[in-house]
Amino acid sequence: MISVNGSNGLAKKSVLVTGGGSGIGLGVATVLAAEGVHVTICGRNEQKLAKTAREIGEGNPAGSVDTVVADVTVEDDMIRAVAQAAERTGQLDGVVACAGGNETIAPVTQLDVEAWRRTVDLNITGTMLTIKHSARALVAAGGGSIVAISSIASSNTHRWFGAYGPSKAGVDHLVQLAADELGASNVRVNCIRPGLTRTDLVALITDGGPILEDYLANTPIARVGEVTDIAALAKFLLGPDSTWITGQIINVDGGQMLRRGPDFRSMLEPVYGADGLRGVVTP
Repeated sequence: MISVNGSNGLAKKSVLVTGGGSGIGLGVATVLAAEGVHVTICGRNEQKLAKTAREIGEGNPAGSVDTVVADVTVEDDMIRAVAQAAERTGQLDGVVACAGGNETIAPVTQLDVEAWRRTVDLNITGTMLTIKHSARALVAAGGGSIVAISSIASSNTHRWFGAYGPSKAGVDHLVQLAADELGASNVRVNCIRPGLTRTDLVALITDGGPILEDYLANTPIARVGEVTDIAALAKFLLGPDSTWITGQIINVDGGQMLRRGPDFRSMLEPVYGADGLRGVVTP
């Protein structure tokens, strides 16, 4: 397990964060670096990663940030990313699998099959390859913690989101499977389900309008989440205060899982029409 070292239990540890160049991954990497962690962020854009590493490093001298250009859907890339993260201290202590996305915003009767495949590959296969190769390093080190990032779309239907919700539901089950298998080697595997969280990717929603109003109406703690909300739980799940927690899928969503998913009708009806949203396809 990640053992107590200093005041926070994470200082000087080595953690890999996939999708660390932006969004939730960036938030997680920033919080970990502030705790004195040696963070390795990976992503597909070398310039974005380098800029992110500089910004995090300048504000968090206690830790350090390294980068590795890697596509989580490419097995050789993930082998290399894990090896580089472990090289920092001689072993890998934790992983946060943040890389994910969606190319399939459309009614189910009009989904693009190749976009569906790419989304499933990114979210499920990418998370699987991250767990597969990081778990090998963690087992060899005597244990550690893996945290995957899912979505409230995996538990509450998000109409017209296509492959995103089903693929994130696959991540949830993958986490539970890995936790069941790896517990014997002292490796914990848990999952965070964020609700609507303020990132550049969803700025069109969080900047205001009927979709945001619908989100807030269906969220008991009616505000937009911040990346620090997600990062705080990731830090806990990586650290020494969670050593008997594994296989858990934890919502960080202000309670939205108690109600329903968002209504994107105002955005999509002008594109597909009211009939299109209920499955009608014009010949």
